[in-house]
Amino acid sequence: MTRNGVSSRTASAAVATAALLALATACSGGQTQPSGPVTPSDTATTPGELNIQVPGTNLAVHNAVAHIGPSGTGQLTMTIRNGGSVAEHLAMVATPNGGRATLQGNSTGNGSLSTSGILLNPGTTVTFGGQGGPSVQLPKVNGATANGTLPLTLQFGVAGLVHMSARVTAH
Repeated sequence: MTRNGVSSRTASAAVATAALLALATACSGGQTQPSGPVTPSDTATTPGELNIQVPGTNLAVHNAVAHIGPSGTGQLTMTIRNGGSVAEHLAMVATPNGGRATLQGNSTGNGSLSTSGILLNPGTTVTFGGQGGPSVQLPKVNGATANGTLPLTLQFGVAGLVHMSARVTAH
């Protein structure tokens, strides 16, 4: 106990709590962070198109097409533009009924695969499924038909979870 009756441990905890509170208040800058999945712009209603704008992130997914073969497996092709100021990673793509796509990156740099996912450098566009680029291999998808849509969940490192639909073609 100190002279004023407060233990040094209690005083230290109070100072640390006050510092964290001040830091959290100062860093908020009046902007609120999403508490759950990101709410994309209204382009999400257009199959194959999605814009994601949250503080620090500006992603645009264009021309997302699921090329599904007779076995029900396939490949997702798309382009993702990172118009934000920080590097982003596509960490996971999920299909209905708990299916998980396999992500494959190119060899180095933008579009490469790490433990964080496929790298999307700021100010760049990455084409998935193109020659020498990264790819998304889809697991068996039940009920996907040509000229239909396939609901997808994409997990980004900064932007978080987003939901969209890809157009479906047979290949």
